[in-house]
Amino acid sequence: MTETEQLTFPALLSESARKFGQCNALALLGEKPITYSEMDVRINSVMAFLEKLGIRQGDKVAILSSNQPNWGISYYAIVSMGAVVVPLLPDFLSSEIENILNHSEAKAIFVSSGMLYKLDGLTCGLMQYRIMMDDFKVISGPDTVASYDAVATPEKKYAVLENDLAAIIYTSGTTGKSKGVMLTHQNICFTAQKSGTIQFIDEHDRFLSILPLSHTYENTIGLVLPMTRGACVYYLGKAPVISVLLPALQAIRPTMMLTVPLIIEKVYRTSVLPKIKAHWITNLLYRFSFTRKKLNVVAGRKLMHTFGGELKFFGIGGAKLNHHVEKFLREAKFPYAIGYGLTETAPLLAGFNPQTSKLQSTGPAMEGVQLKIHHPDPKSGEGEIWAKGPNVMMGYYKEPDMTAEVLTPDGWFRTGDLGMFDKNNYLFIKGRLKNMIVGSGGENIYPEEIESVINNFKYVVESLVMEKQGKLVALVHFNREEIETRYFHLKEELSNYVEQKIEELLEELQEYVNARVNKFSRVQVILVQPEPFQKTATQKIQRYLYT
Repeated sequence: MTETEQLTFPALLSESARKFGQCNALALLGEKPITYSEMDVRINSVMAFLEKLGIRQGDKVAILSSNQPNWGISYYAIVSMGAVVVPLLPDFLSSEIENILNHSEAKAIFVSSGMLYKLDGLTCGLMQYRIMMDDFKVISGPDTVASYDAVATPEKKYAVLENDLAAIIYTSGTTGKSKGVMLTHQNICFTAQKSGTIQFIDEHDRFLSILPLSHTYENTIGLVLPMTRGACVYYLGKAPVISVLLPALQAIRPTMMLTVPLIIEKVYRTSVLPKIKAHWITNLLYRFSFTRKKLNVVAGRKLMHTFGGELKFFGIGGAKLNHHVEKFLREAKFPYAIGYGLTETAPLLAGFNPQTSKLQSTGPAMEGVQLKIHHPDPKSGEGEIWAKGPNVMMGYYKEPDMTAEVLTPDGWFRTGDLGMFDKNNYLFIKGRLKNMIVGSGGENIYPEEIESVINNFKYVVESLVMEKQGKLVALVHFNREEIETRYFHLKEELSNYVEQKIEELLEELQEYVNARVNKFSRVQVILVQPEPFQKTATQKIQRYLYT
């Protein structure tokens, strides 16, 4: 897509079909890929089908489905006819789905077979049709005999404008209340176009999609962006568990992947570190900078092989990456890249490619986007990040007051994130403004930074730091299986021993953390979190449930 083209989905897709017609576009693992020309035919046939069902320009159509080629085809068909797509996260509860379908006034929904049970018993006032994503068969509706014709073409020509509403994205968020983010054609297409200036992509690239397509991060960067450059996107067809993912990586040999910090942090803690610490000599050598870097290079080569050997861009977003894990990726020469953005900005605001990375930074502002620190602290330079650009949302659906709280009259979006710029205009994120704790002496305490230290402690999976009654309290989830495996030789009364060991670890952990943070960030109380924390689609802990 060139700079002079209209920033709408019909313009984007017609250009891609013209330029990359015979290139592979979408594929399900183990099946023959769909070419761009074939995708164009299918998009038009689904548009014709929606016309038959009475869907008109401006109508809302929802998607509740696992990742698959038909997800993208349905999405593109909806927005190409000027209707509005409402993607639903697969992990939404039935009650949440019902509320969203009613709030958005969706008239139809595409649903995959594995998600169909979530619609049982729902009462949706304006909902007319339920359509099976797998084969586009009408499951229920006024006209259940209406059938999908794979070679049909739409009867109407649709005039779609850049500022027309394209999608309403409901986020699970971390505040407990979902908000319908209104994104225009321009918002999404601009972001896809400009994010392509950060990393070179062409028709030889293969994306492996493992994050939910209903999340803006995967949607814009993992679906729309590849379609502007002629790349092919592969889907697993199953949950990305290790037994499915490892052989898929070898079969697809992706050049591009998008992920969230929790995934690569888990790989580091469960695969990389244990192998290094399994032998006393490597464990000893890992304590020294020179030999640690050498060991990390070796580990990096093995990690590259695990990912198929041809990876050149491993995008990490959605939350802050652990400092130690990022340091390992840098020293391992693993091609990671970090970006920053929000659903409200479709989503990317800043980012870099593997060649221009800087430790713990999210990179400079994306081309065409303005970023500034509002009322920065005179000493630290820290303050709330504000953004302006063609990718900033229209607002929150049916929520003018909530929209006015985050959008200024002159077009700046208040991100709610705290950050600072270095002398080269690289952005550094400190944490969420609403999460920041003000100490007794007026100091700014960032829970995310303390959690990063805690999460590097042995046996810790994840943690959450909060303030309770004037004290810093940490909830910590330990890997009990790892502790049990470590002390399996003590077969008698193992359960009691593990509990005793965890109590000892709590004391050791408190000393460990408080020796590594400033005095006003020291943790006074550490409590065990028995179960994993509940998380959003991008694996951020839903803090409101615990605070």
